[in-house]
Amino acid sequence: MKSTRESPSGPGQPNVRRRAVLETARKLGLLGSENRRIGGRVCRDLVAAAKKKSGITSDTELVEYALAEVALEDDFGTRLIRRKGRVPNDVDLEF
Repeated sequence: MKSTRESPSGPGQPNVRRRAVLETARKLGLLGSENRRIGGRVCRDLVAAAKKKSGITSDTELVEYALAEVALEDDFGTRLIRRKGRVPNDVDLEF
């Protein structure tokens, strides 16, 4: 299968984001030698849509990217929502 790790970016430049995610995962030691095999059945349309949006053509690279996205997912939004009602209305934002 053709590798898409260094392919040119298309509309929306999905490769820029993908490279950043994979580079961060690599720096954190999450990527390296493959030492685990996983398998599963998923909807063909889901795989096709994910490949189209990401620009990835390889199933293995798609799974690697998806797992890296989940592992590195930021929980800022969740934490922000939890703060609702905890910041005093009279807080000085220095604007």
